[in-house]
Amino acid sequence: MRSLLLDTVTWDLALDTSGSIAVASNPYAMAQDAACAIRTYQGEVYYNTADGVPYRDQILGQQVPLSLVRAYLEAAALTVPGVVQAQAFFTRFEGRRLSGQVQITDRTGALSAASF
Repeated sequence: MRSLLLDTVTWDLALDTSGSIAVASNPYAMAQDAACAIRTYQGEVYYNTADGVPYRDQILGQQVPLSLVRAYLEAAALTVPGVVQAQAFFTRFEGRRLSGQVQITDRTGALSAASF
């Protein structure tokens, strides 16, 4: 699987050394796609409104345990084709901003991680 490489800070397209849009390959591409799934609000995907994390309905504006948030994020990561295991780790929870890392295992057993 290949995916457009996203800058880890801005989460925008990145360029390669020749100035072209950079492409990520597995296993990182799969981890990056899992991080994208974690960043997706449920209802945001036009062609499948069931995709994404129920941030608006179940998380934002409520006092939910971080274990429940982790379960939602890991479930979203598992929707990426080829991902068989996902673990979400929180690195910062400051104000209203949550940051972390998702670590995935693919069908071949390869491990990879991406920040969200």
